[in-house]
Amino acid sequence: MGQPVASRGRTATPTLGKAMLNKYARAFFTRVLTPFAAFLIRRGVSPDTVTLLGTAGVIAGALVFYPRGELFWGTIVITLFVFSDLVDGNMARQLGRSSRWGAFLDSTLDRVADGAIFGGFALWYAGGGDDIVLCAVSIFCLTSGQVVSYTKARGESIGLPVAVNGLVERAERLVVSLVAAGLAGMHKFGVPGIQYLLPVALWVVAVGSLVTLIQRVVTVRREAAEADAAAAASEKPAQSSETAS
Repeated sequence: MGQPVASRGRTATPTLGKAMLNKYARAFFTRVLTPFAAFLIRRGVSPDTVTLLGTAGVIAGALVFYPRGELFWGTIVITLFVFSDLVDGNMARQLGRSSRWGAFLDSTLDRVADGAIFGGFALWYAGGGDDIVLCAVSIFCLTSGQVVSYTKARGESIGLPVAVNGLVERAERLVVSLVAAGLAGMHKFGVPGIQYLLPVALWVVAVGSLVTLIQRVVTVRREAAEADAAAAASEKPAQSSETAS
């Protein structure tokens, strides 16, 4: 919902492709969703309420439909509620609110929603999907996605900029997984061979998340070493002046 509080130091510079996609996609959805956001505001609905309802809808779509193999309908439900993440931010901007609490709630519930999606895949492959390897891959996607987010948050909390985007971030994980799941679900409507898209997507997300995790760990290690060296260098003149006095 609210805009996140700026972290200290440099911020990660997105690649040109990601920046353009984010710019034009956000501009389009802002125009589309602004009237709906204004309608909710007039009805006295708060951005926090939209955030909570959106997360509840994603969880329901993922854990009710996916474990039963209803990949198409589960994806439709999730996609409808995923847009709440844009609606609550739009509402916050219209209301002129940009709170730390809003940023915290939004980020926290994003992790819950992501866990439900990949947990739903894992339950499907552990049950009717009958594929223990893909169940394990789904669990890895769930865990690695959470850790990728944690590395950035933890690095920033100790004063480092964590100036790297990484190969596969949250937006890429969701788009690749949900599009593949929705298309794979069309196998039940008679589309042949399309059910293999989801396994391929899960492997892509798993490998991409691992690469992103390594990128962030390496970046934090480098930035921490640079910060420690700078701190040590600044202490030496202070110690020298104390000795001279």
